[in-house]
Amino acid sequence: MAADGGQDLITLTTDKLSADRVSESVTCPSCGAVSLFIGTTRDNFEGKKVIRLEYEAYSPMAESELRKICREIRTKWPSVRHINIQHRLGVVPITEASVVIGISSPHRSDSLEAVKYCIDTLKATVPIWKKEVYESGEPCWKENKECLWADAGKDPKQS
Repeated sequence: MAADGGQDLITLTTDKLSADRVSESVTCPSCGAVSLFIGTTRDNFEGKKVIRLEYEAYSPMAESELRKICREIRTKWPSVRHINIQHRLGVVPITEASVVIGISSPHRSDSLEAVKYCIDTLKATVPIWKKEVYESGEPCWKENKECLWADAGKDPKQS
């Protein structure tokens, strides 16, 4: 729980994510804005047909980095009330959510900016790895372009 009574909810799960549950968890009477980001599995990448994504994480470090992002959000946008970050692990079929972020604040600008910061920072710093599985059967571990430990040609899981 944040110092002002706001909640920081972090979930890494193999269960299907629900944007409705995330939205409900950050809604409060003092806030006029709930901003959501939902990242879903698309069916293509650079001309290849994607059939699913698979995510792995080093959970203790991932959770620690997510808590750090929550602290940074609260420093940059003090009016933010509640934060909920959920990331799915394991297999994520086409069109299903891989990540759902919900942030509430009294006014829209803070929650909108905080959600963008949250997903951008998550992709750059949190040790969650994505494998794309293509229709051809070949899998490919993907590195986020934003990833701070990115090194061309290296397996992203061998950082």
